Amino acid sequence: MKGNIENIKEMLKKNNQEHLLTNFDNLDDEKKEELIKQIMQIDFEQMSTLYNNIEKNIVDKDEKIEPIKYTEKAKIPENMKQKYFEVGANELKLNKLAVVTMAGGQGTRLRT
Repeated sequence: MKGNIENIKEMLKKNNQEHLLTNFDNLDDEKKEELIKQIMQIDFEQMSTLYNNIEKNIVDKDEKIEPIKYTEKAKIPENMKQKYFEVGANELKLNKLAVVTMAGGQGTRLRT
């Protein structure tokens, strides 16, 4: 693990993420191994690219923004809720998404 941790330290330094090991020496061996595994799964190149693109205005040619009709969840029949869930799950599997913006705290009350 000693050689491995030196490589990890170098990788973190290269990516300005040394803080991830701030309390490393205070961890037991099991937690150290777990942290190392998690760090090794981070794609720092992708993270950097995403961060650098935050301010860019990226336009997707397939982008389609439309208003939706208002529907009260309590008035939707159970079979339709299941259908909507399946449609949504299938769209996510196809790497598609939809965004709904709620005002006035509506988003926190949808799970009731």
